[in-house]
Amino acid sequence: MMHLSNNEKEQIIQAIQNNQPIPKELIYKMYADEEDVFLFWNGRKEDVTNVALPFHHIEHIDEPRKEANEANLLFDIKGRQKAGWHNKLIWGDNKLILSSLANGPMREEIEKEGGLKLVYIDPPFAVGADFSHTIELNGETATKSQSVLEEIAYRDTWQKGISSYLSMMYERLKLIHNLLAEDGTVYLHCDWRVNSQLRFLCDDIFGRNNFLNEIIWTYFAFKRKTSKKFPQKHDYLFSYKKNTDNFIWNTQFKPHNEDYLKRWKKDESGRLYRDDVNPTKGGTRIIYLDELEGDIVDSVRMILTQ
Repeated sequence: MMHLSNNEKEQIIQAIQNNQPIPKELIYKMYADEEDVFLFWNGRKEDVTNVALPFHHIEHIDEPRKEANEANLLFDIKGRQKAGWHNKLIWGDNKLILSSLANGPMREEIEKEGGLKLVYIDPPFAVGADFSHTIELNGETATKSQSVLEEIAYRDTWQKGISSYLSMMYERLKLIHNLLAEDGTVYLHCDWRVNSQLRFLCDDIFGRNNFLNEIIWTYFAFKRKTSKKFPQKHDYLFSYKKNTDNFIWNTQFKPHNEDYLKRWKKDESGRLYRDDVNPTKGGTRIIYLDELEGDIVDSVRMILTQ
């Protein structure tokens, strides 16, 4: 309360006594610290779920067998996984799954393997959307309706609008931050509906200094004559690192363009080289293609479709 004047304190007391909402600017001043921005919404809580539920085995799918002469420490002779936490598809409420991973026995297995290095999440975009969708398989279509669990999730997540959505995302992002290794990164996929709120949310949890990039994912969109605005034709990918000094980044490369390769010569061993680039005073300078890094992939879509 050190940031409040006597008049502002009186306003807060009056609002509480009259069962009226406290002015938002006073709520901020009540909790003011060195931060310039504070994201506040109705129902925000700092605590997160810390349950550790058991994972029940439902179905097992054999891994492809490796070459007979290759030492195989992870899989038995039939290709089944012996142990570890790799290649697991976990079904259920992702909040409870994240909490169980963070607080259960599998946390130790994950950290023994070096920790969780990469998280990609694709949460719901549209506030008010349901969970029904149509599936097409082998030329036949079937509609998947909401289950009882999904109906409850829909009601709890969307019924109160953006406040309940932010509460849902805040708790899950806090759990992800807890699980992520110190050299790990997270990628959050969203669109125009909630991108600004989620950016503030990630700044709050991961820290503004740990923001890496805002990647624009473009796609084709029709522009109808009846429309009175430019069409929405891109999504957002926000990337954050866990630690400001240490995180994993592996640059991706793509094959060289055919026209570019035509400029290179082949030596007797088949290596591509050029001797016409920056010649020295004493003669030619030979550059081999395989000694160069190559063309860097600068598109998320290209990385995912390679």
